[in-house]
Amino acid sequence: MNIHYLQHVHFEGLGYIQSWADKHNHRLTATRFFENGQALPDLADIDALIVLGGPMSVFDEERYRWLADEKQFIKEAIDTGKKVLGICLGAQLLANVLGAVVKPAPNKEIGWFPVFPTQESRELPWFYELFSPRPIVFHWHADKFEIPYGAVNLASSDANKNQAFAVGEQLLALQFHVETTPASVRKMMEAAKADIIPGNFVQQEAELEGGLPHAEHPDTCYSLLDHFFKKDTVS
Repeated sequence: MNIHYLQHVHFEGLGYIQSWADKHNHRLTATRFFENGQALPDLADIDALIVLGGPMSVFDEERYRWLADEKQFIKEAIDTGKKVLGICLGAQLLANVLGAVVKPAPNKEIGWFPVFPTQESRELPWFYELFSPRPIVFHWHADKFEIPYGAVNLASSDANKNQAFAVGEQLLALQFHVETTPASVRKMMEAAKADIIPGNFVQQEAELEGGLPHAEHPDTCYSLLDHFFKKDTVS
């Protein structure tokens, strides 16, 4: 399978997605918007799309001129039946493209917090089963998305109600991170240290470091990717 990913900043990369793709011999290509001379691919050359996170807002088109092109590319990927996985900012971009509201969250969420499946997520049994143990996952966001029309609200946290949604078996959006490794968490901590200010759901550096064992095992990430990108549902 040919998977293209969109990366917005150097410190929010693939994490465990890379080792999962290597394990299954999937081909990965990238558009790294933070590097000069980057281009979006021909959609005919890819099977699926992953949209990664970043500190910018979906509305920062004046500052990040590539955002408008990225949104159009995501829309075309959806319209042509590609599988699309959005993570953090990527999930917000997916919601925005689908016409849902993206706005500041009631609680800024930075750190290790559990997510739990909604009753509606039973419509996607594998997701419900995977998140029924309420795994502790990594969060780093100040905005939130509303659930797009026709999508299924999949998960919540104590801080923010809308944590994931799906549209059929084609689109999956995660506000949280399951792909992070201890090394990638440390990169985010170093690059976005200014975001770590006191708040109800903002952990300080010692707590963030203390939560790193939650990222030492890729099981949740691998299981999610295995189910979402299973061959019989890829366009």
